[in-house]
Amino acid sequence: MFNLILFGPPGSGKGTQSERLIEKYSLKHLSTGDLLRSEIAAQTPLGMEAKKLMDKGQLVPDEVVIGMISSALEANPEAKGFLFDGFPRTTAQAEALDKLLKLKGTQINAMISLLVTEEELVKRLLNRGLTSGRSDDTNETVIRARIVEYRNKTSVVADYYKQFDKLAEVKGEGSIDEIFASLCEQIDSHMNVE
Repeated sequence: MFNLILFGPPGSGKGTQSERLIEKYSLKHLSTGDLLRSEIAAQTPLGMEAKKLMDKGQLVPDEVVIGMISSALEANPEAKGFLFDGFPRTTAQAEALDKLLKLKGTQINAMISLLVTEEELVKRLLNRGLTSGRSDDTNETVIRARIVEYRNKTSVVADYYKQFDKLAEVKGEGSIDEIFASLCEQIDSHMNVE
């Protein structure tokens, strides 16, 4: 089983590249946002607990998110691996995820971070804002704040995986195909280590 975390700031191309990676490597996409929405829609106990907290404007605790990830892993025993999207975002979440995966007899094999300059991110997001309908993609001040927030919160997760030699950084600028080729090169090198 090959488990990958794809990281990158808003506008880095994660969504575009995730789709291609999932198809090429037959990975199961695990987006914590999607998991939350589906658990809430299915009215599972975890989903109802999450909804209660979200309705109050509170963050969903790590234990609930880890519980949902555990359910998703169990629901997909035939998966060749998972691509984690939007999780982990803190060192505590990374440690909890590692503990869960160890219980399931697997691990995170690689964390790949897409590196894109702030100016390029702003340009891409403003462009996306023209068609996405997302108000947070139309205001440059908001976009820059999101990028700072991302860098402040997630650099610690990159440092966490770096200590285990699982962090790879890929230039997220260039053509979609060039970036995809760089990502595949990193994934293949981590698969060969196994």
